[in-house]
Amino acid sequence: MSSLRFDNVRCWTGVRLPDGSYDATSSVLVRDGRVVALGASAQSMPADEILDCRGGFLCPAFGDGHVHPAFGGLERQYALVRDLSSPEEIARSVGDWARRNPDAEWIRGEGFDHTLAPEGVFLASWLDAEVPDRPVVLRATDYHTVWVNSEALRRAGYGSGVAQPHDGEIVLDESGAPVGTLREWGAWRPVYDLLPRPREEVVINALRFASESFSSAGLTWVQDAWVEPADVDAWLMAEREGALTVAADLALWADPNSWREQVGGFVSSRDRVASGSLGLITASTVKFFADGVVESGTSAMLEPFCDCPHSKGLPNWAPDELASAVASIDSLGFTAHIHAIGDYGVRMALDAIAHAARVNEPRDRRWVIVHNQLIDPSDLPRFAELGVIANFEPYWSKFDAWQSELSEPRLGPERTSRQFQTATVAGKGARVSFGSDWPVTTYAPLAGIQVAVTRQVSADQPPWMPEERISVEEALAAYTSGVAFQAGRDDAGVIRPGAVADLVLLESDPRAVDAMDIGGIEVVGTWRAGTRTYER
Repeated sequence: MSSLRFDNVRCWTGVRLPDGSYDATSSVLVRDGRVVALGASAQSMPADEILDCRGGFLCPAFGDGHVHPAFGGLERQYALVRDLSSPEEIARSVGDWARRNPDAEWIRGEGFDHTLAPEGVFLASWLDAEVPDRPVVLRATDYHTVWVNSEALRRAGYGSGVAQPHDGEIVLDESGAPVGTLREWGAWRPVYDLLPRPREEVVINALRFASESFSSAGLTWVQDAWVEPADVDAWLMAEREGALTVAADLALWADPNSWREQVGGFVSSRDRVASGSLGLITASTVKFFADGVVESGTSAMLEPFCDCPHSKGLPNWAPDELASAVASIDSLGFTAHIHAIGDYGVRMALDAIAHAARVNEPRDRRWVIVHNQLIDPSDLPRFAELGVIANFEPYWSKFDAWQSELSEPRLGPERTSRQFQTATVAGKGARVSFGSDWPVTTYAPLAGIQVAVTRQVSADQPPWMPEERISVEEALAAYTSGVAFQAGRDDAGVIRPGAVADLVLLESDPRAVDAMDIGGIEVVGTWRAGTRTYER
């Protein structure tokens, strides 16, 4: 039996008191991975190790309710395309990588800025100038838009007169020829199916990098929000090799075109994880993409886009099929985790959940709708009514280039001014959890908390939709107890006797610094079940 006591600490326990405030203490005793005592009681008990926290801020460790660990880790293996400032600069970087790697049959890159071309349309010819003889496949930061060169189009069989898929868009020029931009699954999945899968050791190293990065940010649990069958074995192998410092639940991706054939695989993957994991991994979730994203015009909308008055976006599912699929996996005990961006996408997700609740037996469900960028006013109360967790990515709640260049022109001023309504949804009684969607944006919870509290890009910019700002403590709760509830971890997300000792020590109290400085607070240490996983 080993014990650790945190002394001289400002501890925010995350436990809500009857008056609405949060409990606090100055000492925490941990034994064998659990919190056993607080305050004076903790001080009166012996400990094998005593950590003088020097007035630092201790709180429950963070969780990430929606993230893509393998994608983020693998980006480093490919051509550098993130954080470059023009299509030409991206193409040059891709060309440089191709010349350094002459044996690579396919040239890949992940995370280019999709605001850099007019209307988000990128041309194959820009890549052909650098790499004419090998296929190039680049995915944008939104992970819904793909830019390819002519050789990749040829290998996928995309030429003049190509038929549009029902669940994607192959952007065409006036003559009907593909230009090089592919939007959503139906368009780019045939290209990605041609890519060689990364070697298992490469994926394991990607998960190792992601796990260590998460621990350094104070995270101890994550929801991998997009897992395919081969990824399950990579996760299990990474755990066996000691590559993981965080626990994870795997959300198994449901294909709208073949979900019925997938159901048996979902069950076998869950069983394989249950029998093969050493205790860090579960596979209790199924992931659905109700729609795409606003930036590429593929989010499902109740009313047409302003810059394309004949388009209401692109639902990935027929509503009745989504309802049937959610009901099917719910009847097998899985949790539905539904990506929904547009107001029609959100409504489809809510309707599917309502259908599953009607046709299946009652049980403790933790279904999640994630992103919730635009919610019709009539649907706002339904989250609480249906018991749906609203998972927001708080770092998105600011008026940046994504908004000014792509979203606002498509949504218009009225819809633009009611995006990411975190405070409103919470105020109507719904549970809220936070995530990052890394590598779309940063995995650092403190950066997300800063934006949730300020709704600002910078101190000299006015807040965007200031009525949707939340307090620091509300943001902390969304990243701690909110994610723990989503995960079904009822003994985590708070600091109280009997709780799992998932803890993070910060250098400063985020409630006491300027709100625009919260993202810069340093993480001093992270503990998962009482074991230190990160030390500054």
